[in-house]
Amino acid sequence: MKRNPRPTDHYDKQLLPIDEQICALLKQRKDLSNNNPGIPSDDVISNWAAKYELYEDYLYNLFGTMRYESIFKARIEPTGFRKHLPVLKSIEIGDRFFSVTVIQQYENASVIQLHIDWDGTTDLPIDLHNRKNNHFFELDLGEQYDCRQDGGRGSTGHYTCNFIVSPPLPDDISGLDLVFKEYSEALKEKPTGLEIVMHLD
Repeated sequence: MKRNPRPTDHYDKQLLPIDEQICALLKQRKDLSNNNPGIPSDDVISNWAAKYELYEDYLYNLFGTMRYESIFKARIEPTGFRKHLPVLKSIEIGDRFFSVTVIQQYENASVIQLHIDWDGTTDLPIDLHNRKNNHFFELDLGEQYDCRQDGGRGSTGHYTCNFIVSPPLPDDISGLDLVFKEYSEALKEKPTGLEIVMHLD
């Protein structure tokens, strides 16, 4: 993610020790919560706002922003295309057909597309909107790989999710399991229970 323009050049250097303490506390909070902090209850926020003379909405948004730390992680953009690795794997679950046809190999990353097809002959425009906005997928290839969803696109009866994987996968992908997990919201805190596993031969 690109950094937003600096909102101001002003900084009171007297704040340095306090700001460093804030950073240390953020790290402590992250570790203690196992990177899943949630948000304090409305009553707690209301009490803290009164006690420390802060606005409730300010505190609510401050704690809410902490849930989004992962979106600020430095992102790899694929460069230096090398080759396509054939995959040709598919599975049908319910009314949806999931497939991965190829893996694109770049010098610094791999790109995997999960294709989702269904009978769209009776779909209304709102149906595609709901499928796109109420179903989010995560790709898990193990701890050694950073996998991030990089948007998607669709039309009647079809939707494609793009994933960028770094470091790049080896050219010999035999034995690798592609594990896609579905969530009902973007922060991936509410799994739907759907897990798609494609074993690569």
